[in-house]
Amino acid sequence: QVQLVESGGGLVQAGGSLKLSCAGPGVIFKRRAMAWFRQAPGKEREFVAAINWSGGSAHYADSVLGRFTVSRDTANHIVYLQMNSLNPEDTAVYHCAGDRIEFRSPVTLSREEYEYWGQGTQVTVSS
Repeated sequence: QVQLVESGGGLVQAGGSLKLSCAGPGVIFKRRAMAWFRQAPGKEREFVAAINWSGGSAHYADSVLGRFTVSRDTANHIVYLQMNSLNPEDTAVYHCAGDRIEFRSPVTLSREEYEYWGQGTQVTVSS
């Protein structure tokens, strides 16, 4: 089974920054949009950000717009999530995901349209 691996999570104070990374096989990264979702305790997994297969466009949830930036290094099969101005409401397990359809653009925000998932990395923001 295709596996994506996230890294970069941790504990940070409010107002701080973290950069998450997600690595996986090239067959996923080269042709598919990649997204970040997050899940806080007791809540549904929610969309955070996504970038299309070429890296030419991205979409963000309103709650992170202007604070988070998604990017990709397709040649090295990595997608990033730069998170700035973090607040306690950003505390969650962050998962990266690969689109089930190749070359989709614009990106989809629907969790059901992402077929490939990582185990997640914990981000905790203290007040």
